[in-house]
Amino acid sequence: MSSTLAADLLPWFDRHGRHDLPWQAATADGRRDAYRVWLSEVMLQQTQVATVIPYFLRFTEALPTLRALAAAEEDRVLALWSGLGYYRRARFLHRAARLCMERHGGDLPRDFDALAALPGIGRSTAGAILAQAHGLRFAILDGNVKRVLTRYHGIEGHPGLGAVEKHLWERADAHTPHERVADYTQAIMDLGATVCVRSRPLCLACPLTEACVARREGRTAQLPTPRPGKVVPTRATTMLVLRDGEGRVLLERRGPSGVWSGLWSLPEAPGHEAAWRLAQDHAQLDDAQALAPFVHVFSHYRLNVEPLLFDGATARPAIADNASLRWYARDEWPSLGLPAPVRTLLETLAHQPHHPP
Repeated sequence: MSSTLAADLLPWFDRHGRHDLPWQAATADGRRDAYRVWLSEVMLQQTQVATVIPYFLRFTEALPTLRALAAAEEDRVLALWSGLGYYRRARFLHRAARLCMERHGGDLPRDFDALAALPGIGRSTAGAILAQAHGLRFAILDGNVKRVLTRYHGIEGHPGLGAVEKHLWERADAHTPHERVADYTQAIMDLGATVCVRSRPLCLACPLTEACVARREGRTAQLPTPRPGKVVPTRATTMLVLRDGEGRVLLERRGPSGVWSGLWSLPEAPGHEAAWRLAQDHAQLDDAQALAPFVHVFSHYRLNVEPLLFDGATARPAIADNASLRWYARDEWPSLGLPAPVRTLLETLAHQPHHPP
């Protein structure tokens, strides 16, 4: 089974695959750097290549090695990640780097079980690292590969279901060749990302089209089987933008759980009345201005945000004793892990005049 798909796919990859991605650069021994492969795999989870590349370049310029990542403060890591979303990935990355320093001599382990046991890695990411950095024969099964194999074999059922995923892993392993494993791994990801795309796949350009069940049976629009539909809930919050006479903004470090956990964000309250009470707890103030509301979409709900600007606020002394509340000037924002919508809101406000008390 593996020889047919791989034999058809690899010549296509040689001509049409992506060979100049920044994490593909070879080291002195001719292989890819495991740290860079790992970082790219984590960044590419639920994020497209074009979006990832500038973040990857910025991240590796600041933290070029696993040791540098492990030594960095979490705020630094989150600041470099800011805008990519799914911040849990960055915290797992940081934690895994420190575990590698403690348990694996400062390197990513080459043992599959040890690698897959690290925070945020798991089976597919471990396989991708070992295949691409070391040429070891391990299968991968990210979203692109699931889509290719589901259509190629005509597999029914949502790929996230346990039985379907088990079947896909069996197929993925059977198709993984013993030679050119790194190229094959990149090839099947490239095929899913550029040809066997979610909507309107480019079947005429696909090297697997003759053997593809979905193509033969006219089911490319139905496969993979969509996730069973469910209503996405909507939540609402009021964000407090307390800005003092020097243009500093009060930020609050969020707790260890929930969305944006560990990031610096704006204090929040459930509505304007509660927002006023909370604002008065934090600062002396006179007036508030309602800013343009916006919607931020998470994977599992939509958040309606109403920002409320308290300009010319004066910090209360009690704030100094609260480590999770700090006044930050604009030139300090780049060093903080800020949620993307909060950073956008603050940068927009920074270009507007503030009114000292």
